[in-house]
Amino acid sequence: QLQLVESGGGLVQPGASLRLSCVSCGSPFSIYNMAWFRQAPGKEREFVATISWRGGTTAYADSLKGRFTISRDNRKSTLYLQMNTLNPEDTAVYYCAATRIPYIGSLSNSSAQYGYWGQGTQVTISP
Repeated sequence: QLQLVESGGGLVQPGASLRLSCVSCGSPFSIYNMAWFRQAPGKEREFVATISWRGGTTAYADSLKGRFTISRDNRKSTLYLQMNTLNPEDTAVYYCAATRIPYIGSLSNSSAQYGYWGQGTQVTISP
């Protein structure tokens, strides 16, 4: 079993930056593709970014390219999301997730492909 715990959320002003972290324990972190999703109030959960298990390949939601960066440190079993130039539309609960099975060669933006989820961390952008 893979257990995921997010941190780094908070209340910031528009234009600010935040870095979210997701620490893993349990099964080896380094063998799973990882992703960030978010869910705003009254909206469905949406894909943010994903990274391959070796960390060499990434993919992003089109609307977030250039502002958000996903990365991982397999030695620390930690996933990161660097978020820059935040705006109120980025307000949401952010979740990290790991794929259901390890060593997957292709990236996915579908939540159905992810079987392990953290509890989420709240990010609020407000003046």
